[in-house]
Amino acid sequence: MKRSNSTQEFWLEFCRLNLEVDPTEQFQVWYFGDGPELADQLCDLVLSGTKTATAALVWEAEADPVTAPVIGGCSVVTNFAGAPRCVIRTTDIQIIPFDEVPADFAFDEGEGDRSLEYWRKAHWDYFTKRCRELGNVSDTRMPIICERFELLS
Repeated sequence: MKRSNSTQEFWLEFCRLNLEVDPTEQFQVWYFGDGPELADQLCDLVLSGTKTATAALVWEAEADPVTAPVIGGCSVVTNFAGAPRCVIRTTDIQIIPFDEVPADFAFDEGEGDRSLEYWRKAHWDYFTKRCRELGNVSDTRMPIICERFELLS
C-alpha cells in the first residue's frame, strides 16, 4: 500500500511517543483482508488484544516482495481507505503448509470462534480467491506465512 501523508504523520507521532523506535526505521503500511468491513473487523480484533497473528500466501510475498513481513519490523495498519489505526511489530514468522497450520495459531488469529476448523474454512475461501488473482492453484499444501505480532500503539 502506498504511504500517505496521514500514515507518515501517524508514524512520526508514534515514534515521538515511543522514543525507542527510530523515526527513520523502515515500516510497512497495509490493511487486513480484502474489503472495508473485513479490514475494520480484523483491526478491531487487534486493538482489543484478541488478534495477535495473521496469515498470508507465500505467493503474495513472492509477487510483491516489499509486502513480506520482517521479524522485528513495524507496520502501520490502516483501514481499507488508508487511514492509520495502529502500529504492530512482527515477532515471529513461520512458513507452514496450509494443512499443517496448528490450532494455537488459528486461535491467535482471533477470528470467528477461534477454532482450527473455522480458520481453515475462512482462510481456504480467502486464499482460493487470492490464488486465482495471482494465477496460482489453491492446494492444501500451499505455503502460508504465519506471522505473529505485538500491538505497539
